[in-house]
Amino acid sequence: MTVQLSIPVRNAMADQYESTIGPSPTLEMRSGAPPATCATADSGTLLVSMTLPSDWMGAAASGVKSLLGTWQANASAAGVLGHYRIKAGATCHEQGTVAASAADIIVDNVNVAIGQQVTITAKTFTQGGA
Repeated sequence: MTVQLSIPVRNAMADQYESTIGPSPTLEMRSGAPPATCATADSGTLLVSMTLPSDWMGAAASGVKSLLGTWQANASAAGVLGHYRIKAGATCHEQGTVAASAADIIVDNVNVAIGQQVTITAKTFTQGGA
């Protein structure tokens, strides 16, 4: 049997996700596939790095959190975005895929040139147990 959680419990757990990572983490977007785990060393070329807003995710609703504020920065290198890592200091707390659609983070353009502005258009975190 699959465990199911109430919406208030799912919301509390999802909100704790942001609290645990902390305010103003760094979002790194890199080329290639994500490493095997968050504990694995960085891989690919760092193409875009940005400090996220102090309150970077909205309040959970139905166990889902979405990006809050504007997430954009200029590319520091040219290449094709493939994965991201959210870090507090040097610690990776989350990683996933980057694409123009059907990925963990959706961007306006995956093919970036040096100095090109990159905007994250969608990012959600969904707490399991629905």
